[in-house]
Amino acid sequence: MNKETLLNYAKKVIDTECHNLKNIRNRLGKEFIKALDIICHCKGKVILTGMGKSGIICRKIAGTFSSLGIPSVFLHPGDAVHGDLGTVSKDDIVMVVSNSGETEEILRIIPSIKKIGASIISLTCSKDSSLGRYSNIVIEMGDIKEADVFGMIPSSSTTCALVLGDAIALSLMRIRGVKKQDFAFFHPAGNLGKRLMLKVKDVMHTGKEIPSVRKDATIPEVVREITEKNLGFTLVSDKNGRVAGIITDGDIRRLLHKKTDIYKVTAEDCMTENPKTIDGECLAVEALSIMEKLEITCLVVIGKNRKAEGVVHLHDLLGKKEFKIEY
Repeated sequence: MNKETLLNYAKKVIDTECHNLKNIRNRLGKEFIKALDIICHCKGKVILTGMGKSGIICRKIAGTFSSLGIPSVFLHPGDAVHGDLGTVSKDDIVMVVSNSGETEEILRIIPSIKKIGASIISLTCSKDSSLGRYSNIVIEMGDIKEADVFGMIPSSSTTCALVLGDAIALSLMRIRGVKKQDFAFFHPAGNLGKRLMLKVKDVMHTGKEIPSVRKDATIPEVVREITEKNLGFTLVSDKNGRVAGIITDGDIRRLLHKKTDIYKVTAEDCMTENPKTIDGECLAVEALSIMEKLEITCLVVIGKNRKAEGVVHLHDLLGKKEFKIEY
């Protein structure tokens, strides 16, 4: 088989899966919204269960839920009938993934789950399937065409289940107002988590990296300092080097909007006094929280005699630059 034939076949596989995804996208409706609502009000945990390849997808969905602060676990149907049903409580939601809705191992545990009192959300082909009839909420995937030549190997069906799981999880993320620092809290080993678990002193700019001008600096001098240090602001210091205020890009724009003669204005005339500060020993995640609460992009670390020891910018917390921790 030549390379062109193989490439065309691979593209056909992708096309088939994309076609199925478009179909389930068009099927989303009231049941999807009901599923979001019931999960939002869940007092227990979300339990994912499925057999075979669907089980693998369930593990991924459970992992995504947990990473967003939604308690979630995977329950293997085979283990469930041998004692692990004790994982399920009446306050839980059991989300079942089964394309056919007729998976024997799944149907075997459904009566027990119903008896316990947990709600059942199913991702399956039809509400008329055995699983669909037993479920409180059914997100129908419809008739899915698998991408292999026999139409038998789980491919399109698992892709659709995975994408639906992502759609549910990320919709819940939006409803719950999950922020980057919340996500980082559950990912302490990830790049963002590592960064936000550092101390402010580990990520702040120091020494010559700190943008600063004197009170009597002209606006062109202010603009030059902001541009050269590339942090979107500059501190304003008195003759003794103590922090007196801050000037941001926005302050300069507002000054120009007023059509002020910038050559008659000094840094002291347009600065904001008493910029927001933070202790260098605080966690970076605390700095991010303060910035988001106050809707600002920088904080100043003040040392002795009100001199700046450092400045931390929003981009320092969320960017890709690596920082060395000094002990």
